[in-house]
Amino acid sequence: MYQTELELIGLSPNEAKIYESMLKLGQTGVSEIALKANVHRRSVYDTLMRLIDKGLVFQIFQGRENLYEAVDPHKCMELLKEKEKAFERVLPGLSHFHHSNPSHKAAYIYEGLEGYKNYVRDLTRICEDTYFFGAKFNWASEGTSIALLKQYNREMKKKKKKQFTLFDPRVKEKFKRDQYSKVEGEYKFLPKGYEPPGVVDVFGDHIVSFVGAEIGNVGRDLSIFVMINPELAETYRTWFRLTWDLV
Repeated sequence: MYQTELELIGLSPNEAKIYESMLKLGQTGVSEIALKANVHRRSVYDTLMRLIDKGLVFQIFQGRENLYEAVDPHKCMELLKEKEKAFERVLPGLSHFHHSNPSHKAAYIYEGLEGYKNYVRDLTRICEDTYFFGAKFNWASEGTSIALLKQYNREMKKKKKKQFTLFDPRVKEKFKRDQYSKVEGEYKFLPKGYEPPGVVDVFGDHIVSFVGAEIGNVGRDLSIFVMINPELAETYRTWFRLTWDLV
């Protein structure tokens, strides 16, 4: 039932199945574990030793057959925090590698809600004046990370960067003014009759195009096309400024 979640904290498939089965069984022997977890008896021994090493299982020594018992599941949170701390220690070094070789020209695609979160991380990392063209007010979409968005806005304010938003006119029809007016920076609306199906954002050397975004919703089939090219980014900025001045 919880195998996927247990694997996310670093357990192997067999470890996850056996640990969950043992929580249900209580003190038990290898044969019962193998039957309950549907894992071959020979594999159970090796898996139990690994779980003992991780502090998730302890052994009860007795006469004929040793018994095993799973520890409180809160131990899993400890493991997760240990992994997080370990990664935090190496994060500065990994970030140094990444930033020491910046991409001057590149193209790639993000997909879905997780792709959208990666896009927000890019916005925050680059933190330059940003131009949103045909914006669909996707900030309001369910499932987007409020923490990521707040971090982005904090960084933009801290570095005194500007935001300009040209909304899709349908945003005004779906949302109230007190909702979309909370957007950071300056905003305008494209005229009715000019409802672009996609969205284009420009920041730094990045041009980001959204396909599949809905009004106020990231959408199930969102694809985010990212291009990194200084000359192309400046071209899009010029077009944006022209449109901004004409609206």
